[in-house]
Amino acid sequence: MGDVREGFGAAAVSVDAAAAFAELDEVLWDPIAAATVLRSAPRFDERVLDAAAGDGSSALPTAELVGPGGVVDAVDASEALVALLRERAGERMPQLRTHVGDPAAWPYTGYDLVQCVLGVFRFDEVEEGTSHLVECARPGGRVALTVWAHGALDPLGEVLASALPPDDERVAAFDDAARPTLARAETAGTFAQWVADRGLVDVRAEAVPRHLDLTDGLAWRVVMGTGLRSLLGELDDEAVEGVRERFAADLDARSVTILDVTTLVAVGRRPETS
Repeated sequence: MGDVREGFGAAAVSVDAAAAFAELDEVLWDPIAAATVLRSAPRFDERVLDAAAGDGSSALPTAELVGPGGVVDAVDASEALVALLRERAGERMPQLRTHVGDPAAWPYTGYDLVQCVLGVFRFDEVEEGTSHLVECARPGGRVALTVWAHGALDPLGEVLASALPPDDERVAAFDDAARPTLARAETAGTFAQWVADRGLVDVRAEAVPRHLDLTDGLAWRVVMGTGLRSLLGELDDEAVEGVRERFAADLDARSVTILDVTTLVAVGRRPETS
C-alpha cells in the first residue's frame, strides 16, 4: 500500500518514514484495505499475490481468510515496510509469505487472486506494471485494484507546497502530475475501463466514499505517513518545523476540517484460455 510515486514508491524507505506510514494504519490504511478485501473476497485455500503490500493492511486479513491451506505472497519494494509487516504478522500465519521485491516484475504466476491496494501509482511504468499483475493471475483468476479517487487528499499537497521555504524549488512543483491519482480514473466507470484495457473481463468498479475529521495533528501525520513527505526533501528539523507551523496555519485559514480519502476499487477476471 502507498500513494505518491515518490517517497513511499522507492525501495529505500527509511525506518522513520515506514514508522510514520504505520501510524496511519488504524485511521487510513486498514479501513481502505478492508474495503478492498471485502470486494476481492479471498477464499479458503486460495493462492493470493498481495502486491505493494506495505506493512500488511490487506495481506494480513487476506491470510486469515485463505486459512492454513492457502498462500499469500505479500510483496513490497521497501525492506522497512516489509519488516513492519513481518512484525505485525508474528508467527501466527505460516500461510503468509513476505518478500522484498518489485511487485511490477514479480516472476511467479498462477494466483487465484492478485490484489494491489493503492500501489499501482508507485510503479515506474503504471500501465505496464498493472498489466504484469494481471498476468500473474491464473486464467479465470481475479484481480482487484484500488486507487485514490480524484480529489482525495486535497488540498494537503497544495498547502504543503505553499508552506515550503520561499526559495525552495518544490513550491511550484505540486501539480496534477504529482497527485496520487490516475488520469484515467476520474470515475468508477473510467477506472473500470482502464482496468479492462489491462486485459481483464467482467470488471466492476465502485467508489468507496470516506472522509476523515481533520485536526492539525492528523493532517501532519498524513503528510509524514504518505508520499507527500517527499516534498520535504532534505530539509533539516528546524526547517521542517517551520513548514509544519505554516502548513497548520494555512489549513486553519482555509477552514479545512474534513479530508476526502475516497477510493475506487475495481475487480475483474483474467479471461479463460481456450
